[in-house]
Amino acid sequence: MGLLAKLRGRQSRTEQQRTGDAGEDLALAYLQRHGLVLVERNFLRKGGEIDLVMQAPGSLVFVEVRQRATARHGGAAASITPAKQRRLVVAAQLYLQRYRHPPACRFDVVAIDGTVITWLQNVIDS
Repeated sequence: MGLLAKLRGRQSRTEQQRTGDAGEDLALAYLQRHGLVLVERNFLRKGGEIDLVMQAPGSLVFVEVRQRATARHGGAAASITPAKQRRLVVAAQLYLQRYRHPPACRFDVVAIDGTVITWLQNVIDS
């Protein structure tokens, strides 16, 4: 897909989708500043979606990005339900099928509450 087509696709997105994109942009920049490298963004399959797939030294990192205006009601990280965790694991399993010998991997969360970014590493057991 060309750059122009990508830009058109982003323009036709809902306000909620654009807010989610902005949160992912923030999380991506944050993780890149901490040495991770983007492998893939928005890996989507029937079983679930992974917001960011990043490469860290020695492991592949599946990242869920959550953003909330405030930390009230538990904040962004608390919004990841057990059902969402299961969908993340299913999506990761589907992603890993492309490897003959799957690499070491982990699940991280980048929680954005207002202007505060919290990076939680290795938070979901698969």
